[in-house]
Amino acid sequence: MNWEQLLSLKKQGDTNKRLRIEQDDTRLGFEVDYDRIIFSSAFRSLQDKTQVIPLSKTDFVHTRLTHSLEVSVVGRSLGRLVGKKIIEKYPYLREVHGYHMNDFGAIVAAASLAHDIGNPPFGHSGEKAIGEYFSSGKGLKYKDKLTAKQWQDLIDFEGNANGFSVLTGSRPGIEGGLRISYATLGAFMKYPKESLPKKPTSNIADKKYGFFQADKIFFQEVAEDMGLIPNKEDDDIGFERHPLAYLVEAADDICYTIIDFEDGINLGLVSEDYALEYLIKLVKDNIGVDKYNLLETKEDRISYLRALAIGALINDAVEVFIENEEAILAGNFPFALTDKSKYKAQMNDIIKLSIDKIYQSREVIEKEIVGYQIIQTLLDKFITAFNNKYEGTASNYDKLILKMLPEKHHLEKGNLYERLLHICHYVSLLTDGNALELYEMINGRKKS
Repeated sequence: MNWEQLLSLKKQGDTNKRLRIEQDDTRLGFEVDYDRIIFSSAFRSLQDKTQVIPLSKTDFVHTRLTHSLEVSVVGRSLGRLVGKKIIEKYPYLREVHGYHMNDFGAIVAAASLAHDIGNPPFGHSGEKAIGEYFSSGKGLKYKDKLTAKQWQDLIDFEGNANGFSVLTGSRPGIEGGLRISYATLGAFMKYPKESLPKKPTSNIADKKYGFFQADKIFFQEVAEDMGLIPNKEDDDIGFERHPLAYLVEAADDICYTIIDFEDGINLGLVSEDYALEYLIKLVKDNIGVDKYNLLETKEDRISYLRALAIGALINDAVEVFIENEEAILAGNFPFALTDKSKYKAQMNDIIKLSIDKIYQSREVIEKEIVGYQIIQTLLDKFITAFNNKYEGTASNYDKLILKMLPEKHHLEKGNLYERLLHICHYVSLLTDGNALELYEMINGRKKS
């Protein structure tokens, strides 16, 4: 892989190459990507989607939206710091092609902003609820009517693949979705493979999958245009990662490790004494003892340590990336950057404590159970109605259910797989609150 090709400004539908040297620096294409994502309805819906605590009314607990904004800030820093080193190493990128270090920051910031845009309501349990509707629920009856890869898309419903659909999916009059640059799409594609074969290797890029069968053709176009390295055989599709995808992943890893932990502390799920012990291990070389001792509240002390921890992890991730940049370009780095971090043990300790005290807390588990029931009910009602309409057997109840679908989702889908995926996509774009309200209305519980 080479950086000039990887930093492609091309967008879906372009017939000519977009040259960086000809770009207007006041309205750079990579920055347009960020703007288009932040003004999209799918991004706005993240304000009412779970990060850790579903349906939380506590103002300081992170939603998917605040998490995504924070990841984008960390991603921008990672991108700029790496970009500075890359431009110094390959000066022709600036001198011949006009790239700047901030371009790297803009790409990683935009991709980081979008990294959760395809996640269903109710956190990762939302993905599992959709998958289990098909693998062990009422959707199991569709298995024999789909190909193996189409079925795997559904039973392992994946927010990353759904995010690619959100960013690139066309509908009448809106060709190419948000039409963001290939470089940003490449950085977004953490798992550039299809759903089968499942976890064929220990390569971090094979951990999950990154596109549905419905989006396969365009996904391949993006990957091949940027020169991503194919790594699958026969008819299976998969590629080594775009290098900047490692930075998007690192930004996410840093934020959920430290900030989810901070949420747990503020909620009282993790004691301050525990928290200080774990965070100080990360920042002991950087902490200003005099300043720290002046902080009187728990919130201020934790906030100070959180900022230092994020800074330390950013610098470490940049160091790991630059040390391994040539291996990454050659497709020979099958790890996350944090796997090679000098702080890996400390991060693992924090994650282990978070799993025990936060992710498996009673409040989280109770609300995830509610989320399962909501999502599986909505899937069943809308899939049944949508299929019955296609087959010409829709009841009056089915017609009423379909009136609840927003206008943009009233699309003709010619085969069963596309219809099932379409309803999964619709449900995935609901906020936690929208999904709950719709569920209560369908069950006759909504108060007038």
